[in-house]
Amino acid sequence: MYEVLKGRRLLVIGGSSGIGLAVAQQAAEAGASVTIASRSRSKLDAALGGLAPGASAIQIDTADYLAIESFFAGEAAWDHVVVSAAQTTSGPLRKSSLADARVTMESKFWGAYHVARAVKVRDGGSLCFISGFRSVRPSANTVLQGAVNAALEALTRGLALEMAPVRVNAVSPGLVATPMWSGMAEAEREKMFAGAAERLPLRRIGDASNIANAVLFLACSPFSTGSTVVVDGGATIAA
Repeated sequence: MYEVLKGRRLLVIGGSSGIGLAVAQQAAEAGASVTIASRSRSKLDAALGGLAPGASAIQIDTADYLAIESFFAGEAAWDHVVVSAAQTTSGPLRKSSLADARVTMESKFWGAYHVARAVKVRDGGSLCFISGFRSVRPSANTVLQGAVNAALEALTRGLALEMAPVRVNAVSPGLVATPMWSGMAEAEREKMFAGAAERLPLRRIGDASNIANAVLFLACSPFSTGSTVVVDGGATIAA
């Protein structure tokens, strides 16, 4: 079904690793003209090595609105834009620092807001955000993450009205094995993944390609807008 992406210009902000990179890989394989963007030049260069020939990269920080505005001002309208860049923290709200909380909001919400304010997308094209299932299934240890993801999904619905006929959607992942968890010791990480899998109806956690499938489904679905597609292995309904 991704044949409609052939020759289309697709930008993935946060495309140097994890979910964003999986989106870029699948889109490039479908024949899209893919550009990945992130803050890290070294990560971008490494990611380009795994993409189909013709992919390009731009170093940019979504926290820098003037840079975002300048970038889009110099570009033709995109067919599809995906925003997966985010630096988030977890832990009890009252024990987390205000500085860390502001970094999370700046990265995941305000970064997406900056992009939405400046982006140029052709009519009928799409903008897609990556939120997270904690927006509807909160936990005592992820209060801020739940609030940020809920705000991002509300932004999605409002922008679908404001930016029409551009389509605006979100994909809400559950626990996914990505480089985001690489800071944990391997044994601790695998124990966390195994414990989470036991609580899920599917008895497994996700991988980045599972989420990329949903992102590209929305890009290729001309009657989808204002939607949040949950891809969480059943986490929101698990006991």
